[in-house]
Amino acid sequence: MRIAMVGTGYVGLVSGACLSDFGHEVVCIDNDGAKIEALRRAEIPIFEPGLGEIVANNLSAGRLSFTDDLAAGVRGAQAIFIAVGTPTTPGQERADLSYVFEAARQIGLAMENYAVVVTKSTVPVGTGDAIADIIRQAAPKARFSIVSNPEFLREGSAIKDFKLPDRIVIGVEDDEAARIMSDIYRPLYLNQGPVMFTGRRTAELIKYAANAYLAMKVTFINEMADLCEEVGADVQEVARGIGLDNRIGRKFLNAGPGFGGSCFPKDMLALAESAREANAPLRLVETVIDINEKRKRAMADKIIRACGGSIAGKTIAVLGLTFKPNTDDMRSAPSLVIVPALQGAGATVRAFDPKGGRAAQELLPGVAFAEGPYDCVAGADALVIITEWEAFRALDLARVKASMRQPIVVDLRNIYRAEDMTALGFVYDSVGRGAPGATGVTGRPRRAK
Repeated sequence: MRIAMVGTGYVGLVSGACLSDFGHEVVCIDNDGAKIEALRRAEIPIFEPGLGEIVANNLSAGRLSFTDDLAAGVRGAQAIFIAVGTPTTPGQERADLSYVFEAARQIGLAMENYAVVVTKSTVPVGTGDAIADIIRQAAPKARFSIVSNPEFLREGSAIKDFKLPDRIVIGVEDDEAARIMSDIYRPLYLNQGPVMFTGRRTAELIKYAANAYLAMKVTFINEMADLCEEVGADVQEVARGIGLDNRIGRKFLNAGPGFGGSCFPKDMLALAESAREANAPLRLVETVIDINEKRKRAMADKIIRACGGSIAGKTIAVLGLTFKPNTDDMRSAPSLVIVPALQGAGATVRAFDPKGGRAAQELLPGVAFAEGPYDCVAGADALVIITEWEAFRALDLARVKASMRQPIVVDLRNIYRAEDMTALGFVYDSVGRGAPGATGVTGRPRRAK
């Protein structure tokens, strides 16, 4: 099958590459000529494990190509995917659909034969109807179907998520479109990937509902962590205790500095706004948004308290800047709030991230960027761990302690055992694992962090 993928961002590039790996003929389209030229050389603009190899292999096989000519790219395609960005509209809380609508207009002008136009971008309920209207205005005689096929890709494991999905959601309104979508995903039937056909509006909402629920789980365990610190409980044991309940599950129950990334923050805002517009406000979602934003600032305050109440004139070493490990994505990362707050309190910040350093340099002015973790901690008055990269779990902690001016560690991801850090002589603070020397409401001593 010939497939056109409009947009070569994270979703478009991963989806296009994986579909070509299934054996389809895929052309990825972008209006950034320099980016297209780089992709033709198999130069990947994002960090995603395994993506470069898939792109290179399918380029060589002739199944994958790149162009900045949309009309040529969609010509003869049986399915045209829209995978452009839907960022939050500046100064507002709704999704900016201008890129989606412009792609739809250009697709309408370029279409010559029947095609299924598939929305891969995350869009509010009803966007498929608007896309259909735009294409009809651009091409009154065109024959087409509009399908919603939301993505559920996790950065850092996107290839696995695409090829071994929990589910494939396809929102269709006619049998012809359903048949074509079934043919596209037929290779996944061998992996027993469950395909779920729904109405188009239902599919659009499933994506938002899934992200909202996961964001609520993250926020819930973060609030439990705060309570654990006050009463002397261990949030990791609480998370395990509730996660073993099959009705709850273990995933997304790791306490930390709040959620970030390219999806949760913008999708939560867009969902809340679209719900208000529909006169069905989602109070729980609105509260989660508020709690998460406040939590990032609270983490900066936590670091300052761990350093004795003042960090003026001190050097703070920060390990990890991206919103999660195994990606170079800095969008809405907690570090973008925490680091400036530390600088505002008078600290000098030195940072290291295995993949996000280049992007972070533009977003975090005034930060000194180290070449590695040991360079980062040398002479520091405190070490703060914001992102739980695997490399940080295997540090030579004796070497770290010896090189620091003061052995203070604030672990916002709970990657170390409190007993081990205390035995090594660190002043160790973590998230939701009690407070040293204090007493909770039970009257029992709190556990050391």
